[in-house]
Amino acid sequence: MDSAPVIIGIAGGTGSGKTSVALKLKSFFPYERVELLHHDSYYYDNSHLEMEERAKINYDHPSAFETDLLLQHLSELKGGQEIIQPRYCYETHSRLVEGTPVGPADILLVEGILVLDDQELRKRMDIRIYIDADPDERFIRRLQRDIRNRDRSVESIIEQYQTTVRPMHMRFTEPSKRYADLIIPEGAHNEVAIDLMAVKIRDVLQRKESFNGLRDENGGKG
Repeated sequence: MDSAPVIIGIAGGTGSGKTSVALKLKSFFPYERVELLHHDSYYYDNSHLEMEERAKINYDHPSAFETDLLLQHLSELKGGQEIIQPRYCYETHSRLVEGTPVGPADILLVEGILVLDDQELRKRMDIRIYIDADPDERFIRRLQRDIRNRDRSVESIIEQYQTTVRPMHMRFTEPSKRYADLIIPEGAHNEVAIDLMAVKIRDVLQRKESFNGLRDENGGKG
């Protein structure tokens, strides 16, 4: 019987380097099954709305995410099953028809601006990380990303940042750092913190494997 995966939550503001940290951590475990879940993939499908209405949605508020589906998927992955992670299109604010198969896994990295804000998500996590980056640097990264990858104008990016992104960051994302086991300044550039985190993940993984082996010896009893 496979042991339940180690689940690591990685939160932080937009452009803080959450995905970069996740990929850096993944590189430490070449022989394990490591999967990455993006909270952004679980935005509600708004294809039933007109484009003008979709553009007005506050995508930085917890209500924009179908977190219940993510929780369901985490339960299934914990049980050794494969899930189909949704694929989200930022240009159309809707889900694509086909999702992405994920799992089973030894290590699950769950990243997103609000993954530490949700109590039920936090309960599923073995380790909780918050990436703390300079606000100006985060905004510049977001600006470059949205122009390059999402075909958005500078004016629309600035307006969205001022009206929803920053206010929601101050209301939900920033306060959620109090739930973190480790706060990492400078994101993936902080090699010392990444190295320490990898050691901790390895320790939790080995303890889970040892516990599972003990259960097998006892006929499934802990």
